[in-house]
Amino acid sequence: MTSLYPFFSTPRDLLRHAVTRFNTAKLFFGHGSSNAFDEAAFLILHALKLPIDKLEPFLDARLLPEEVQSVLDLIERRAVERVPAAYLTNEAWLGGYRFFVDERVIVPRSFIAELIPEQFSPWLSHAESVENILELCTGSGCLSIMLADAFQSAKIDAVDISTDALAVAQRNIDDYKLQDQIQLIASDLYTHVPNKKYDLIVTNPPYVNANSMEILPQEYRWEPQIALAGGEDGMDLVRKIVAGAAERLTPNGVLIVEIGNEYEFAQAAFPDLELTWLSTSAGDEAVFLLTAEQLAATQTKKQRKPKNK
Repeated sequence: MTSLYPFFSTPRDLLRHAVTRFNTAKLFFGHGSSNAFDEAAFLILHALKLPIDKLEPFLDARLLPEEVQSVLDLIERRAVERVPAAYLTNEAWLGGYRFFVDERVIVPRSFIAELIPEQFSPWLSHAESVENILELCTGSGCLSIMLADAFQSAKIDAVDISTDALAVAQRNIDDYKLQDQIQLIASDLYTHVPNKKYDLIVTNPPYVNANSMEILPQEYRWEPQIALAGGEDGMDLVRKIVAGAAERLTPNGVLIVEIGNEYEFAQAAFPDLELTWLSTSAGDEAVFLLTAEQLAATQTKKQRKPKNK
């Protein structure tokens, strides 16, 4: 440990080393940061128990040998094992919110998170009167926690098939003291969801298609595959979510679904529905919206369609 101390004595030294190490290892960044510098800064600040948004004041601080070693250990695990930084630190940030994470859940990331502070305006015209929200495939509970802040009068049912994921979600809900507003439900989509109507259904489900699953970077192999794989075209769960939404929504309710890079597959999966694509930092092809009216009309049309004899 002490042999490295003369070479790495400040966060600035470690930052330079980490960026070089990460770029040399050709790491993939997609779990909270998009480049080697930001990832290195996050790991260094976390290891040194410093504010994650205040690197500059500490760049030239002299470190103890054991502090240097603790940072170097994180850097090496990230470079060699390609473990996502969030799993190394048990900490992830989304939309300004901090969440506990481990390998039981995927690392929080969602374009829906960008839309929550504005309460999905203008598509959700009755935001102030929203009473019940359903989040399917909640994972770490991150979106439900953000929804609870944005819709403070609403009760939220947060659903996941994984009891491991729900244990992580419960920890985050407890951290934010939202036990009275968010109810966790172990369920395969709608199976065990209460028999009531929701003003809003939100979901960031598994949607990665089979071909993309085969070529995922190593970083994604650390995540629970059940939370990523969406079948041959990525739409297996999305189809079920859309099919069951009509009977779960209030007359003015909306369904909001994130499908990432699967725009073409989503369009092909729902040829009879005019999906409304919402603008996010990823563009206009990552999140779609359907109204209760649209879903009800499609359901009625299918019921009226004559059966082949």
